[in-house]
Amino acid sequence: MKFSTRAVCAALSAALLAVGVQSQSTFSPAKPPAIPLGVKSPYLSTWLQAGSSNPGNLVGQWPTFWAGQITGWAGLIRVDGTSYAWMGSPANVGDPVTQTDFEYTTTRSVFTMNVAGKVEMNVTFLSPIYPDDQRRQTLVFTYLDVAVQSLDGNSHAVQLYADISAEWVTGDHTAIAQWDYTTSDSVASHKVWRQEQLQFSETNQQADWGNWYWSTGNSASLTYQSGADVDVRGAFSSSGKLGNTQDTNFRPINQDWPVFGFATDLGDVTGSINTVYTLGLTQEEAIQFDGATGVVPLTSLWTSYFPNENDAVEFFYGDYDAAAAAATTFDNKVASDSVSAGGQDYLTITSISARQAFGTVQLVGNLTKQYLFLKEISSDGNVQTVDVIFPFHPILLYTNPALLKLLLDPLFENQESGQYPNKYSMHDLGSSYPNATGHPDGNDEQQPLEECGNMLIMTLAYAQALNDVPYLAQHYNLLKQWTQYLVEEALIPANQISTDDFAGSLANQTNLALKGIIGIEAFAVIARLTGNMADASNYTDIAHTYIDQWQILGVAQDASPPHTTLGYGLNDTHGLLYNLYGDAELQLGLVPQSVYDMQSTFYPTVADEYGIPLDTRHNYTKSDWEMFTAAIASQDAQTLLISDLAKFIRETPTNLAMTDLYDAQTGGWPINAGDFTARPVVGGHFALLALNTVKDRRK
Repeated sequence: MKFSTRAVCAALSAALLAVGVQSQSTFSPAKPPAIPLGVKSPYLSTWLQAGSSNPGNLVGQWPTFWAGQITGWAGLIRVDGTSYAWMGSPANVGDPVTQTDFEYTTTRSVFTMNVAGKVEMNVTFLSPIYPDDQRRQTLVFTYLDVAVQSLDGNSHAVQLYADISAEWVTGDHTAIAQWDYTTSDSVASHKVWRQEQLQFSETNQQADWGNWYWSTGNSASLTYQSGADVDVRGAFSSSGKLGNTQDTNFRPINQDWPVFGFATDLGDVTGSINTVYTLGLTQEEAIQFDGATGVVPLTSLWTSYFPNENDAVEFFYGDYDAAAAAATTFDNKVASDSVSAGGQDYLTITSISARQAFGTVQLVGNLTKQYLFLKEISSDGNVQTVDVIFPFHPILLYTNPALLKLLLDPLFENQESGQYPNKYSMHDLGSSYPNATGHPDGNDEQQPLEECGNMLIMTLAYAQALNDVPYLAQHYNLLKQWTQYLVEEALIPANQISTDDFAGSLANQTNLALKGIIGIEAFAVIARLTGNMADASNYTDIAHTYIDQWQILGVAQDASPPHTTLGYGLNDTHGLLYNLYGDAELQLGLVPQSVYDMQSTFYPTVADEYGIPLDTRHNYTKSDWEMFTAAIASQDAQTLLISDLAKFIRETPTNLAMTDLYDAQTGGWPINAGDFTARPVVGGHFALLALNTVKDRRK
């Protein structure tokens, strides 16, 4: 039974740690909190726990879904008749290989392994990112490439094995899984799904609908098998091949845990031989959306490019060489731009963040109309949360601003269709992804000043990037409505929460007021671009009047060095003034340079071991807001912020997909372990690259 198998696996992992197995592995550019393996969407998001207290080895522990539950993924290799484990924590299959090196790039996680001094393995997990290729980006698939070569110069008989378990298909392990095996001329696939499909439903954050495809090349040297984990893995361990059989006893996932294995006989190996696997999720309908015509299901965009699931699977598998080349180009661009902008520490940050950011969104629609939907992973699970899109959006400005429009469109469509009764911007499009069914009762989380400012800033940022003035004209009335709310509320904010809602509500928030004032000036620019000159003059006058008053209200009196406060009149307080980024991003020139300089001088005086606290109420900080702040700071302050965040990545004891909320003194969890992990907001780590891109476009 799996319970006993899991117990054996846990004992094996503990034994490996006790004897220091794999301790010689190196990590470049750092050992992050968790290593992305397959990360392509909110539902294909599997990680390997790392962090300072964990060896960070591919073998000896199970990969986990972002929420922490196991997603069974195992790898074995047989060399000269002896079996070894190279991925996961399978029991009684042979000794583990020795991991010697790990490296990550923007799209890849690469492990190097020594198998008994005889052969070397290079195991590459590739989750390609295609900002400019909608057809490819819409596929929720990832690659695993295993290269094997002789290490000692001799020829060795090698067989390779990999499997997935039914744990991928739902978070309810009492649910019955069903499966099938299919082949074409080029591809062999295990297809696995939840027998009872529950459309637009999640259990433990995993999707309850859709089909999973675990595939590899179809060849004469391939054997396959489905069945209980100990049986399938045991068959390979003892013989180096599988029985070409299917277990037809469809059953609950936690009953004799079914796995789906491939074994490939590589023959006598001297030079490098590659075996490629793909793993993907197909859902014909992905989102339920309350738009202009009411609540409708939206199809996954891949269905507009591929006639059926099998065609999508075969295309993705056959596209590996092109995908690897495109990934290398993207990796090199991010590396070059990051090092040029902020040094090697900045590359450490951006390259671990890209897959996490893009792994929170899903393209849906058709060739006529597309949308990009975002899940607020791990904090609330909301759909299209405006104050999560805001910290996320710099990565889109850097890679492809057109994607930002696809995020904003459903928010505009819902509110302009009269589906939301409040005069300010909504907080999100639904409390539970993937149900973007809105809030017709108006009872979403109330962050009115925050969200109005966010929507105005992001809409103008998109339009400026692609010179899309018609988009501004299309939404002018709603944008003006939100601006009028800011005129009434921004300068002296009421007691309300901001995007940092976990910190609690506060009246007269200095940073929140600044966002609202910048939002007013953003609308003045929108009005000017669309030919509404009276509005442009009126609102820019208001914004400039407000910013003059704000500089008196929000700056600590007689402080040395001077700085802005957390709230008006609270002279012994301070906080990250990250909302200043909007002024620079939009090139408004609203806020005097003296404010930028003042803050840059102040920040180093309050820095902790791993960064600058979010504000004086707590020791924690937010990595996205730190990078917003770094992007507009002086060189010295920028270097400090970047180096401290890179140090956090290298030294944090947290071991899940990167958290954006952490203790600036200890680098640990400030609230509950697992909160604020794998979230979209790490797109904000690209704030400096986005700002440089904005400046380059305007030269």
